[in-house]
Amino acid sequence: MNAHNHVLLHFISSACYTHALPNASQTQPKISDNWPGYSLDLFTYPQHYYGDLEYVLIPHGIIVDRTERLAKDIMQDIGDNDIVVLCVLKGGYKFCADLVEHIKNLSRNSERFISMKVDFVRLKSYHNDQSMQDMQIMGGDDLSKLTGKNVLIVEDIVGTGRTMKVLLNNIEKYKPKMIKVASLLVKRTSRPDGYRPDYYGFEIPDLFVVGYALDYNEHFRDLNHICVINDHGKAKYRV
Repeated sequence: MNAHNHVLLHFISSACYTHALPNASQTQPKISDNWPGYSLDLFTYPQHYYGDLEYVLIPHGIIVDRTERLAKDIMQDIGDNDIVVLCVLKGGYKFCADLVEHIKNLSRNSERFISMKVDFVRLKSYHNDQSMQDMQIMGGDDLSKLTGKNVLIVEDIVGTGRTMKVLLNNIEKYKPKMIKVASLLVKRTSRPDGYRPDYYGFEIPDLFVVGYALDYNEHFRDLNHICVINDHGKAKYRV
């Protein structure tokens, strides 16, 4: 057994259990609150972040494998459709790029075909590590172009669900034919709105995580693994 498979097996058996969602055929990994994570010494990461991280929550290889499975689920559900992929920047760009590439590869080798166009929107909802009350929607083409279209929103992380609900309400005004949401992470919070995306990679504890394009004041986007930032890192990059 190679090192990656060993880490994956240990991750699934120690950190997660799966549970079925209503109206969903797939199961989602759930990382428990007492999961200690992986020692940073087991992985490589940029030297300029030494001393700024607590531990690795989800290694990059596991993210890639899980993203491929989500692509398969999406193909099974909405194959044979023309899709507008709406990527939520900036944190969603890596997950979106990998997800779209997996869907394209599956589509090439399948009788079912998905034609995709990609657009981008940016949501501003955090200052340092605190969620703001007001959310700004920036960028993207005219949302009226989504009228009658099949829309797949790709997001990095869903917390309370408030931010995604605001975006969905804005898009629904233009009467798209279908809206689906795929998020890499869903965070368990003390203030949930009961929202769950149609597809998500991992349910995680209420932690502020960085890496794989998730940032803390524009830092840590170049970190491949999803990690928990420590107090030193927060102080170092606070604005």
